[in-house]
Amino acid sequence: MLMPQVHQSLYPSRTSLILPKPCIYGNSRETFLVPSRSSFTKTRRNERVVYKTSNNIKAMSTASTEQPTKLKATVSIVVKGTRSDRPGKILSLELVFAELDPNTRQERYLIENGNAWRAYHVDDDNVVYEAEFVVKPDYGEVGAVYVTNEHNEEMFIKELVLEDSPRCQVLLTCQSWVGVQQKRLFFTNKSTYLPNWTPSGLKTLRQNELQNLRGDGQEERKKGDRIYDYDVYNDLGDPDLKRPVLGGEEHPYPRRCRTGRPRNNNCKKNVEKKNDNSTETRSYVPRDEEFSDTKRKSFDDRKKLGVQRLANLHRPGNNIQAEFPSFTAIDALFNGNLSFETPQVMKRDRFSWFRDEEFARQTLAGLNPSSIQLVKEKEWPLRSKLDSGIYGPQESAITNEIIEEEIKGFMTVDEAVKQKKLFILDYHDILLPFVRKVRKLENTTLYGSRTLFFLTPHGTLRPLAIELTCPPMDGKPQWKEVFKPTGNSTAVWLWKLAKANVLAHDSCYHQLITHWLRTHCATEPYIIAANRQLSAMHPIYRLLHPHFRYTMEINADARNSLINAGGTIESTFAPGKYCMELSSVIYDKQWRFDHQGLPKDLVSRGMAIEDPSSPHGLKLAVEDYPYANDGLELWAIIKKWVSDYVNHYYPEASLIESDSELLAWWKEIRTVGHGDKKDEPWWPELKTPQDLIEIITTIVWIASGHHAAVNFGQYAYAGYFPNRPTITRLKMPNEDRRDEDWKLFLEKPEEILLKTFPSQLQAATVMVALSVLSEHSPDEEYLGQKIEPVWAEDPAIKCYFETFRRSLTNLEGIIYGRNADENLFNRRGAGVMPYDLLKTSYQPGITGGVPNSISI
Repeated sequence: MLMPQVHQSLYPSRTSLILPKPCIYGNSRETFLVPSRSSFTKTRRNERVVYKTSNNIKAMSTASTEQPTKLKATVSIVVKGTRSDRPGKILSLELVFAELDPNTRQERYLIENGNAWRAYHVDDDNVVYEAEFVVKPDYGEVGAVYVTNEHNEEMFIKELVLEDSPRCQVLLTCQSWVGVQQKRLFFTNKSTYLPNWTPSGLKTLRQNELQNLRGDGQEERKKGDRIYDYDVYNDLGDPDLKRPVLGGEEHPYPRRCRTGRPRNNNCKKNVEKKNDNSTETRSYVPRDEEFSDTKRKSFDDRKKLGVQRLANLHRPGNNIQAEFPSFTAIDALFNGNLSFETPQVMKRDRFSWFRDEEFARQTLAGLNPSSIQLVKEKEWPLRSKLDSGIYGPQESAITNEIIEEEIKGFMTVDEAVKQKKLFILDYHDILLPFVRKVRKLENTTLYGSRTLFFLTPHGTLRPLAIELTCPPMDGKPQWKEVFKPTGNSTAVWLWKLAKANVLAHDSCYHQLITHWLRTHCATEPYIIAANRQLSAMHPIYRLLHPHFRYTMEINADARNSLINAGGTIESTFAPGKYCMELSSVIYDKQWRFDHQGLPKDLVSRGMAIEDPSSPHGLKLAVEDYPYANDGLELWAIIKKWVSDYVNHYYPEASLIESDSELLAWWKEIRTVGHGDKKDEPWWPELKTPQDLIEIITTIVWIASGHHAAVNFGQYAYAGYFPNRPTITRLKMPNEDRRDEDWKLFLEKPEEILLKTFPSQLQAATVMVALSVLSEHSPDEEYLGQKIEPVWAEDPAIKCYFETFRRSLTNLEGIIYGRNADENLFNRRGAGVMPYDLLKTSYQPGITGGVPNSISI
């Protein structure tokens, strides 16, 4: 059997054979030379063997020709104020050695002189503590260190270094909070082991640490806890604003982190109470998942600025629930007393939102580039799959004659379908079941919609027709109408209103599905399972950890103020209080893990076919598809890095099959975290290194590239809301030509459009939210920006990472070149925003860039 390619420290006994003395392996290829064991005393504590160094150094030195080694421990910490670093307080350290005592077969610990005292301040917040250990001969290498916080407040432990000279070091990158009187275990950076190769002295500790993180599923979680467990989404509503529990047979959904808050006695269903303490507004997440102080300040400051802007909207005599009186009033959002930043789409061409070509271009290179689909031969003519007895006739009103009239004799519909020239945004069947409910809400409306596009010889899309459908309701039969971009003035204005409705549908799908469900919501179970089932020393945990940074905290914030009952999403998006219920329906009908990776996603939408002769093995249906072109480059770079890493530790399938932690992680994701889909046949098997590579690449892609593409352009594209309205407040005026709206439409169509758009308050609220969600924190960590210290310990992994980093740098050059190519009309032209959402590095603020994780 092939042996896994692991760190040198995986085989300490082997290495010791070629050294004259036992050693503690260091950060470099250097080693600590430790003398053989001399006299020591042995005591039992809690059934452990604890070795204490003798106080009589002189006697010890005369009893043996080999001397003990002095190890200096340096602990770098962050304090939260002067109170948490009072003189006289200490950190207690306890060394844990990698191998069991050969005589007793129990763990070896060293605690004598393990008190770390404050040595010096680096600055106001950063402090260094130091301690010194005398290590007896033959103890072998240090595998872990226990740290106990003897202070009165929690402390953030950055790193711990053990050294006997500047070039001989053992590094522990902790990056973790340790609570008051809390005892924490940290493994050395070199301790990267598959479960079966764990050194004997660390096996029990490895298992115990995982059990600590799992908890027992009891009691309410408190700030500072480190427990990872699952629960359904039963915390979005309250007794006054009841919402269905998401998760379970009735409303399938991924699971979130369990908080253990008590249930609300006033609700029939198993609904959590909100925090009673008004000062504790955030839901529990494990302590190390919380934002850093830098991140929290940046996030809160941006929100405070948004609140101030909303307050400025309240002017005497101004009805903020009403529409904007004119487009000039909309422009004043950016140059008046609200002073929002001018979004890029408006900076480059303030009238671009009016153009049909831009409407079509953004389906390929905009905020939601993963909903456009190819119309396949078997799907034409278009038909609904919904029950005709409930929703009306299934046949689409978009006929061959309508399409051929718009194509203007260029080809027949059948030819266009066969030649893969027709594309669709299809929100018909997913929205139509919600139309009746939504229309009972005030100041909003909804339709089922289809929008057809034609691929021109220039490689751009041109919109052909929009179909809006309302099911039978209020004693009226099904209503459906097709709108075209050409015709008389009435038809053209109706087209603009129909387009506003489709954009509201697309905005809703983008925010609830493409963004929230596919990235934030679906990823949380991966994080929980990783912490419950993969040891911190597991190579796959160490690979994934950077891609989980801040995700659980931002999700908890979203449950409190964004997706909660009456929150930003419900109050500003078309489905209103049914938004999250809609996301559950789409999760049930559409989400599948094997389609979350970019190549499979493109193929499933008909936007690509497998072709070994094409770059990345795929031939795109639209050659100039910026999201797909740049995304496939990034996918390939990520997959190469993941492949190198995985193959380093798993050179053969038997190592996957024998990895109990890895198999438990993947099983828990399928059966618990996404348990409502546990019986689906499409879940990938995990039997080979190639299976693992595909799974990990998919998770990393979703957390990095996919999320960046659908998040960090939000303010740039949707900050000017006529380009992407989130709600339409009036039904189409021709739905009932007896209404006053039809008369007003004929007289003042622009006024009807403004009344259809979001209200002043809704528009400003969305702009505030998007400005917060589009901003990078000063401590953002970008893909490939820096190597993780645990990766740097292994020369091979370090080399693979450098290749990864260089490839990402090269990708930025490729994207720059594409954006400069005047033949690529979907990413270059007068007033056209270049597509740079998948460039990997940017500055803080409202910019692009690809972070490691779903950090906002």
